[in-house]
Amino acid sequence: MRRLFHAVPLALAMLVAGTAARAQMPNADAAAEVRKQFLADLDTLHGKFVQLANAFPADKYSWRPGTGVRSVGETFQHVAAEFYVWGPMAYGAPRSSVIQAGREGMQKWETASTKEEVLKNLDAGHAYIKDQLGSMDISKLTGTQKLFGQDMTIIQTSLIMVTTCTSISASSSPTRA
Repeated sequence: MRRLFHAVPLALAMLVAGTAARAQMPNADAAAEVRKQFLADLDTLHGKFVQLANAFPADKYSWRPGTGVRSVGETFQHVAAEFYVWGPMAYGAPRSSVIQAGREGMQKWETASTKEEVLKNLDAGHAYIKDQLGSMDISKLTGTQKLFGQDMTIIQTSLIMVTTCTSISASSSPTRA
């Protein structure tokens, strides 16, 4: 059920992004504006995740709502991984080497999920994606990048990435712990 909760917003975002933005390839000015707005959205999301991470007591970071479901700390580490890996890659920037490539590397990363680690990684991951995307040559953002096997413009990619992070934020609450 939890996977479905995350899959539905992502599927809807991909559908909307695919139909709304497919007909128009952004020029340099439009791509620069989308990047600016996306980075501002990332700042907002980062702030909310840090507030939420701080609201959870350290002893609740290992709590999980059920077997096979990420713990509170693992969920926050997953968000940091979005900042380190998926976000930059979606725009054609290099992923961070902080997380080993592959499923095992990601799982190992997510299990290092103490409150101290989470707060450090949320801040460092946020700084990483901002640096990578902020320093990209704008001409690299006017075409398309492969995301989930599809060619996507910066507009489509931004919509999907913000929707994904927002759905993670919406499904996490200190009152559930």
